Amino acid sequence: MPLVFQPGEAFQFDWSEDWATIGGERVKLQVAHTKLSHSRAFIVRAYPLQTHEMLFDAHWHAFRVFGGIPGCGIYDNMKTAVDRVGRGKQRDVNARFMAMASHYVFEPEFCNPAAGWEKGQVEKNVRDARNRLWQAMPVFKDLEELNQWLEDRCIALWSETAHRALPGTVSDAWAAEKPTLMPLPPAFDGFVEHSKRVSPTCLITFERNRYSVPASFANRRVSLHVYPEQLVLVAEGQTVCTHDRIIDRSHRKPGKVIYDWRHYLAVIQRKPGALRNGAPFAEMPEAFRRLQDHMLRKEGGDREMVDILSLVLHHDESAVLRAVELALEAGVPTKTHILNLLHRLIDPKQTDHPEIDPPDALALETAPKANVGRYDDLRQAGGKRNAS
Repeated sequence: MPLVFQPGEAFQFDWSEDWATIGGERVKLQVAHTKLSHSRAFIVRAYPLQTHEMLFDAHWHAFRVFGGIPGCGIYDNMKTAVDRVGRGKQRDVNARFMAMASHYVFEPEFCNPAAGWEKGQVEKNVRDARNRLWQAMPVFKDLEELNQWLEDRCIALWSETAHRALPGTVSDAWAAEKPTLMPLPPAFDGFVEHSKRVSPTCLITFERNRYSVPASFANRRVSLHVYPEQLVLVAEGQTVCTHDRIIDRSHRKPGKVIYDWRHYLAVIQRKPGALRNGAPFAEMPEAFRRLQDHMLRKEGGDREMVDILSLVLHHDESAVLRAVELALEAGVPTKTHILNLLHRLIDPKQTDHPEIDPPDALALETAPKANVGRYDDLRQAGGKRNAS
């Protein structure tokens, strides 16, 4: 049965699976389709997974492109939204999904099982997108570039596609519908939380990969906030550290270990010898590694190197790195010289003093003469003197 929607009344959402070439590799993607039910404006965005954090991110970007939020969202019974399907329209809605819907102030509605016609517009959009977007798609360097291309192409298609039920194009209908949408609030903080125990080697494990945590949290529990592109570790109400998220769906490759060498500074302050072969310190900037080669050749160099690296805990890292580079260029890679250079970079003294033009009354009339013989005269005239 044909369905009619009023401006700003509803949007429809669905997932599909498609393929794209990213970074020279053919990649299977989970694609989020969002479509305004009245104007039929649509947006497509690709993700590696169909998880909560990806779902929340897809909604934010759709509402951002549409310029507002309709009053209702129409979904099938996807697992990220519905925990249990009851009789008729009864649903146990996922608490995190409901928090997102409450934040954007729209009412979620769920189709009856096997009743795809209830959101037929977005179902059709999935089929149309394969012809209009995915078959003639260029190669992309990363997922961000792909999603920017998809967004630009979708908006261009609004102007190229006739609405049919309304005069003009989809773009014309969207321009008329936009004032009826609810204003866009700040983005929902759409993370998924996990409790993690930090290992004695200052690592937590997520999706077969391991990520470093500051050494002070070893053997303690922290909260992991998972975003589509980032992992944020929180403890005691404060952000402890962040990492770029690595998603590798191939189970044939071993998991990766992602170190931040700064997390291990507290360890080498107690045990400087760990600096020599410590795996995290292979990730240091090149200038620090070159300095390490110089320092570890001399006795006590490991302790000095630790003291220099620890400067990043109290000063801007770029300034410390620049001081190390200047010391290496000057051929004086010592702790004392680096501290001197860092002090100059952080607190530079003014060297462009103004020229002084003294008045004539202060002009020197008789130039002094160098005469060291006067000291002999003082010795002979004064005789033996005692210091007082």
